[in-house]
Amino acid sequence: MNLTLRREKASDFHGIYLVHQAAFRQEAEGRLVEKLRKNKAYIPELSLVAIQDNLVVGHIIFSKIKISGGQKDYESLTLAPLGVLTEFQNKGIGSLLVREGLKKARELGYRSVIVLGHKNFYPRFGFVPASRWGIESPYEVPDEAFMAIELVPGGLDGISGKVKYDEAFEEL
Repeated sequence: MNLTLRREKASDFHGIYLVHQAAFRQEAEGRLVEKLRKNKAYIPELSLVAIQDNLVVGHIIFSKIKISGGQKDYESLTLAPLGVLTEFQNKGIGSLLVREGLKKARELGYRSVIVLGHKNFYPRFGFVPASRWGIESPYEVPDEAFMAIELVPGGLDGISGKVKYDEAFEEL
């Protein structure tokens, strides 16, 4: 497989939309990515594509969130969404995107990532239930589906509270 991982470019935007539309069988995630690009939660270096033969076959985006601990808000990232074209799924592309995204987030100085996702997929990268740190989802979701990872040792020490997603997530 001749696969390239890189930061998204404007010429990839339509392909990214199509990836999420196909992967999720609806348009909400593609619209979410478009909204995130237009606001303060967007980090251009953390919107990555997987390209094969000049075709966008996968995409991942990490964006800024807050963990509200009452008197204080703490910055973190969320991983959402991650999508791979249906015919390219189960070939390791999603895993490559997650690993590369976590690596880049660490290099940029971020300390943690929160994900609402599949309990059998994300733990292989080190994600564990966010409840371990007293971090709560703003949504009614199973504990094992709402996960966090420290990008640096102690990245979530002393941090607890409820996650506040960017307004782009609330508009879905």
